[in-house]
Amino acid sequence: MNEKQNLRLKRNVGLDYVHTFLSNMNMQSSIWVLYLAYCGLHLAQIGLLEGIYHATSIVCEIPSGAAADLWGRKRCMILSNLCIAVSCVIMLFSKSFGWFAVSFAVQALGNNLNSGSEEALVYDSMKCLGQEEHYMGVYGRLNVLIEVAQGLATVAGGVLAEFSYFWCYAACVVIAVLALLPVLWMAEPPQCSKAADTAGGSAKDAPAEGTPAQRTIWETVKHHFAVSACILQKDARIGKIIGFYSVVFAAHTLLFFYSQQYFADFGYNKVQISVIMLLVGGASCFGALASEKMYRRFGKRCLIPETVIIAAAILCYGAGKAGVTAAALMCAGFANAALYPIHSDSLNALIPSEQRATLISVDSMCFSIAMIVLFPLAGAFADRWGLKTVLLLLGAILLLFLLAAFCIEKESFSSDHS
Repeated sequence: MNEKQNLRLKRNVGLDYVHTFLSNMNMQSSIWVLYLAYCGLHLAQIGLLEGIYHATSIVCEIPSGAAADLWGRKRCMILSNLCIAVSCVIMLFSKSFGWFAVSFAVQALGNNLNSGSEEALVYDSMKCLGQEEHYMGVYGRLNVLIEVAQGLATVAGGVLAEFSYFWCYAACVVIAVLALLPVLWMAEPPQCSKAADTAGGSAKDAPAEGTPAQRTIWETVKHHFAVSACILQKDARIGKIIGFYSVVFAAHTLLFFYSQQYFADFGYNKVQISVIMLLVGGASCFGALASEKMYRRFGKRCLIPETVIIAAAILCYGAGKAGVTAAALMCAGFANAALYPIHSDSLNALIPSEQRATLISVDSMCFSIAMIVLFPLAGAFADRWGLKTVLLLLGAILLLFLLAAFCIEKESFSSDHS
């Protein structure tokens, strides 16, 4: 590569800092449940919309990754930002469940197109420059920007929505367009930075369908699934880890989103709810920071109390006191954030490097499946029996799930390795 190409690739990291900050200024994140309820939707319908979002993610997860490899990471990121902007416009002017469903599906597609594409573009840019050993530092700074952007968006979204939902979603459209600008200035890294996706021993067991460059998108999707199936069949621990954490993380996600309506039922306005969510985000930051120290000291043993904290926090919603539930939600946020590094370490320790992204996609798909099951059911039951009753039931089920998992896989919870 010449010096001009090197300069363009070096610029990619700085541009991605800007893009990451803007794309995570998602002001609707703390008010979308309230907005849909304001538009006349029942909790069952809101839960179904979340299910549609995750169903779309399942369908688009691996094909979007294949499109990024075959069509270009930059192009997929551009399309991603356009999808997010279109989704917000639809939300802004929708009056029916059908159009809301379209908005959720388009947003899911946009998020799928960006997730793998952005990470691959940054990593391949650094690899071409011989700087891939610094990638973890870059990734850490990106995570800090994400937390800051989401915190600011939570408060700003609540304030704007207190005046008008229109201004909140209009701001989301403007930000989505602004997030597109740094992507347009990025440079697509050359193909030489790609890792061979069939080099590993596990991949050799999968059906051969030509080199990555020779495969169509459909053949790439089939190859991904074939390789994943081979690895999952050889090591059942991977499937157990994916299944366990998918249920736990889905339960916490359900708690987080339905908390918006829960606090609204107490008479809290949108700004107050946004402040509570901001405090939960702060607790999550502390959880993420403390996770490494807890992991070094206790290993997998800290998984039990952290999961119990999430289940107990859900049960606290039965107390019917806003102060108690707000504190419980912050504790759940702390524990959930602390679990993520353990989940990542447990899974990555068992996955061969050449197929790491494939099985992480499978992990993401399983989480979406859990959300598709839990969210609509919880919404339907909440409409019939009340949100407090449903959350009490969810907390009890999560505790029973943890007890069953511990009895079946006691060694996995007590050792330092999966």
